[in-house]
Amino acid sequence: MSNATAVVQTRVPARRLQRAEKILHMLGLTPSDALNMLLAQIEIRKGLPFQVSTQPQSFLSSDEQAAEWTKAFGAY
Repeated sequence: MSNATAVVQTRVPARRLQRAEKILHMLGLTPSDALNMLLAQIEIRKGLPFQVSTQPQSFLSSDEQAAEWTKAFGAY
């Protein structure tokens, strides 16, 4: 197996990246680490490691989801 690496470039909202980096830093991870973990899980599972649906099942009310989002990431 080759140990060659590839460079991945993607565009994300700057504020989202800043908030995510803050959380990843607390976990001792970099965005590269997180992307590598995501790609490894996709490879292992042969799909995304979370459900993607056009009709999501909500476990929280919209207000509860908004409150959790704001608490975790600040106002959007």
